Amino acid sequence: MNKVILMGRLTRDPEVRYSGGDNQTAIARYSLAVDRRFKRDGDEQTADFINCVVFGRGAEFAEKYLRKGTKIAVTGRIQTGSYTNKDGVKVYTTDVVVEEQEFAESKAASNNNEGGYVPAQRPEPIAPAGDGFMNIPDGIDEELPFN
Repeated sequence: MNKVILMGRLTRDPEVRYSGGDNQTAIARYSLAVDRRFKRDGDEQTADFINCVVFGRGAEFAEKYLRKGTKIAVTGRIQTGSYTNKDGVKVYTTDVVVEEQEFAESKAASNNNEGGYVPAQRPEPIAPAGDGFMNIPDGIDEELPFN
């Protein structure tokens, strides 16, 4: 089984190209900075930079909505390949072929570049009355399951 799940931030805007021919297909490439969970001694880098490629509608979505710094979650598969560059050197590649991509934070958090986890605000608990029972406001009686 070849399945990859990643969450990270785009390191740059997606680069989008279109294939030639009658049925042009959009092809988007971007790189994700994925934080490492643990830091090894002497290891300066705390993120891995993963090259991703997405085709068709997903590429069009990336072109329209994704920007540098956007936090996304992707699922896909790893694909390796190789080519010979103009200097005659064989270059090996590893890419994640994205099958699904979605936003991993709210637009407001993305715009503010907060990027971190912000816990939801909890409502203040209602203090019990002196007798140990909570006071129920007037007019709520009909909503109680017991009367």
